Amino acid sequence: MPAHTTHDAARDEAVAPLLRGIAVLGRLTGADGGTLGLSALERTTGLARSTVDRLTATLARMGYVRLDGRDVALAPRLMELGNAYLAALRLPALLSARADGLADELDESVSLAVGDRDGIRFIHQATRRRAMSLSFRIGDLLPAERTAPGPLFAAEWTASDWHRWRERRAADPGDHSFPAVPPREPGAPGEDFARRAAKAAADGWALDDQLIEPGLVAVSVPVRDPGTGRVACVASVVSHTSRHTAPDLRAALLPRLRAAVTAMEDDLRAAPAPEPGPPPAGLALWTGASKQELGREFVESLARGLTVLTAFGEGRSALTLTQVAQATGLARATARRALLTHARAGLVAPAAGHTFTLTPRVLSLGFPPLSRTSLPEIAQPHLTALAERVHESASLAVLSDSGEEIQYTARASAARVLSARVTVGTRLPARATALGRVLLALPEVRARGYALVDEELEAGLRAIAVPVRDRTGRVVAALNVALHAARRTADDCVAQILPELRHTADLVETELRVAGRFCRVAVV
Repeated sequence: MPAHTTHDAARDEAVAPLLRGIAVLGRLTGADGGTLGLSALERTTGLARSTVDRLTATLARMGYVRLDGRDVALAPRLMELGNAYLAALRLPALLSARADGLADELDESVSLAVGDRDGIRFIHQATRRRAMSLSFRIGDLLPAERTAPGPLFAAEWTASDWHRWRERRAADPGDHSFPAVPPREPGAPGEDFARRAAKAAADGWALDDQLIEPGLVAVSVPVRDPGTGRVACVASVVSHTSRHTAPDLRAALLPRLRAAVTAMEDDLRAAPAPEPGPPPAGLALWTGASKQELGREFVESLARGLTVLTAFGEGRSALTLTQVAQATGLARATARRALLTHARAGLVAPAAGHTFTLTPRVLSLGFPPLSRTSLPEIAQPHLTALAERVHESASLAVLSDSGEEIQYTARASAARVLSARVTVGTRLPARATALGRVLLALPEVRARGYALVDEELEAGLRAIAVPVRDRTGRVVAALNVALHAARRTADDCVAQILPELRHTADLVETELRVAGRFCRVAVV
C-alpha cells in the first residue's frame, strides 16, 4: 500500500492504548536510569493517573518494566523489541566482529550507525575503557548535522528529507529533542550541512571536528549494501583531541578504517541468506489469559500491539499482514490495527510487496539505557524477591581473575536478627564457599547442578548455590542462599531452598539472554 495511504489509515485506525503505552516507554527511556515515579509519568505524558496505573501494570505483567512502590523502571526483557529490529537488520551480527577488531587494532572506539530519518542511531559500540571515553549507547539518537556519519546518510536524502530536516532545525534549534547530546549552544556558528553532505559524497568519508561537544572528533566511512550500492550503515572511529586532532585522525586512521569497511562489505557480499528462526509462540493465548486473570488492569490492546514487533527478526525482516498475524496468533484485524499504530509512531514502515519492516526507531523503546545493564543490576530484583520468599540472605558472586577467590557483586539480606551479612565487593576463598565451588565447576558440582557447603567457611554457616549461565551456556556467576545451620538441615536446603534458587537462576538467565544478544553485559 502507498506510504500516504498507510499514513492516513494509521491516523484513522490507531489504537489509543498502544500509543499511550509507547509514550510511557518513551518517557522512561529518556529518564535518568530508565526510572520515573508514577506521578512523574502522569505529569509528563498528560495521562490520567488511572490510565498510567493500568498501562504500567500491563507492561510489568509483560516483564517490560518493574514496579517498585511508586517507581517504574525499565526491565531487560523490554530489549526483545530492539533485538527484533537488530536481528532483522542483520548488520550487528555480520559486522560487529570487524568493528571490535578495528577498535582493538587502533585502541580507539569504533561504532556502527544507521540513519533514522534526519538523525543517526547507533547499532553497535566497541568502546575503550579510559577515564575519558565515549558515552554513547546502542540505540542513542543524534542529530545528523552534528556527527560524522550524518553527511554520508544525508548524501542520499530526497528533497522531502531535506525539508523535514530544515523544519526540525527551525522547531528545535537547541537540539533538546536529542537527549544523548549536549544542547546546541546559543549563538553557535552554523555549518552548511548540505555542503558537508556533498563533500562527503565526493570524498567517500566525513569528519566530525568537535561538532557534538568540544574535544570529541570522529572519522566515518559508509558501508554499502552490495545489492543496492546504498549506504547500509556507517562505521566510525571516535577519539578526543588530546589523542588525535581531526586532521590527524583522517591521516593516521582513515586508511585502516577504509580497509576494515572493505572487509565488512565483503562479509555482506558473502553472507548466506538468513534462515528464518521460529517466531515467538503463544503470544495471543498469553495476552488473553492475562486479561482473564487481571481484568480491567490489563490493557490487552497494548500487550498485543507490542508483541507484533516481536514477529520480526532474523530471516523475517519484511512481513506481510498475514505473516504477522500467523506469527503472533492474532486476528488479522488486530494485527492490522497494531501495524498501522506502529506506522503512526514511526516504528514500522511499509515496504515492497505489501510488506512491513521495523525502523531504527524501535530502539527508542528502552534500548539505550538498558544496553548498559550489568549482571548485578539484572539479578538484584530477583535476589530481593528470593530473599523475601525464603526469609534468608541471597547473593550473586563471580570468580576473581586469579580463580582463587569469589567476589560478591549483588546481595539481598533477610529481615532477621541473625543472618549472613557480607557486603558487595567482599572476596572469599573460592574452594571454601558454595558459590566458589559452583564457579570452579568441580566434577561433583557439575553432576549435581548445585553446591552445598556445611559449616566449612564458618561455624554455623550453611550455604547452597547454583550456577548462572549466559546465552552461550557458559557459567558466568553463581547464586546462593546462606543461613544459620540451626534453621534448616542440609536436606531441608536441598528440598526447600534449591528449587527457589533454580527458579531465580532461570529468571536471571532469561533476562541475561535477552540483554546479551547484541550488547555486552558486564558481570561486575
